[in-house]
Parts: sequence; C-alpha cells; structure tokens
Amino acid sequence: MRVDPAKPINIMKSITSTIQRSATLFALSTFLYAGAFAQDAPKLTDPEIAHVGVTANQIDVNYGKLALEKSKNKDIRHFAETMIKDHEGVIKQATELAAKLGVTPADNAMSKSLKQGEVAEMKKLHALNGVAFEKAYIDNEVAYHKAVINAVKTVLIPQTQNADLKNLFVTISPVLDSHLEHAEMVAKEFAAKR
Repeated sequence: MRVDPAKPINIMKSITSTIQRSATLFALSTFLYAGAFAQDAPKLTDPEIAHVGVTANQIDVNYGKLALEKSKNKDIRHFAETMIKDHEGVIKQATELAAKLGVTPADNAMSKSLKQGEVAEMKKLHALNGVAFEKAYIDNEVAYHKAVINAVKTVLIPQTQNADLKNLFVTISPVLDSHLEHAEMVAKEFAAKR
C-alpha cells in the first residue's frame, strides 16, 4: 500500500487542533495515527477489539454519569441519559456476544490509551462547574464520538475477524453517528444560549 506523504501531515494537523480540546481524543488519535500509517503497527486480535469496544462504551457511560451529577441543564442531562442508556446497551450486547463466542476481552495498547485519556478528561471535568463544565462536557462528547467513529470504521471493523463481532460494530456505527449529530446539535444550541 502506497501512502501519500502529504496525507499524514494533514491528519496530524487535524489531530493537533483537536488535541487542544480533549485529552481523550489525544490518546485515541495518537494510537490511530500510529496504527493507520506506521508499517509495523500492531494488529488487534478479536479479544483485544472486544476490549476496546467495551472500554470505549464504558468511558462514555462514565462521562454521562458525571454530567448527571454536575449539570442541571436539561439538554446536557438528556444527552447524558441517552449516552448512558445506549452505551450500557452496547456493553451488554458485547458482553453477551463475547460469552457466546467464548472470547475473553484482552487489554491492549488502544484500550489503555482510552483509559489514560479518560483519566485526564475526568480530572479536567471534575474541576469545572456550571456553564464551564457543561461546555467542556459537550465539547468532549463531540470530539470523543468523532474519534470513536473513526476508530470503529478504520481500525475495529477492518481488523475484526469474527463475523458476529464485526456485525456488532457495523450495527452500532449508525448509532454512533446519531450520537455525534446529537452532541453537535446540543453543542451548537448550548453555545447559542450562552
């Protein structure tokens, strides 16, 4: 596969600007950049891919729970409730599928990177209150969903070997797209109200 030398530079410029908005996105983007363009990038096994899926969904559940604790804004709360419900549903589906297939999800560099990003973002979010928290939360949700959608479409689906696991990611892709649209709508409305 021939790589256009200008393409990684453009992607890194995009990643760099996004990093300033979200430590979580930084961790995931760094991994994706290395995985997409380095010739010796590690390939993920199905157990590792399953772990990434569960980890990514659990992180968004955690963000949503924090938003419910800290925000009284109805749009933020509604979005957070939707994220908790939908992502817990995906975790349940993934866990049931892993049990059915006899697959034990395995920790890996990508899931560790996601967790490190979550720690940094949660620290930032915990330090904020009111409007500052709400803006940071919804901005992170936009960035996080963009990164996760990219990971699902460019890393997880292409590398998944098991048809049932691949189908799970294909099935949840439109849901993730709708989450991104919802987050962008809330962010836009939220910015207009302030």
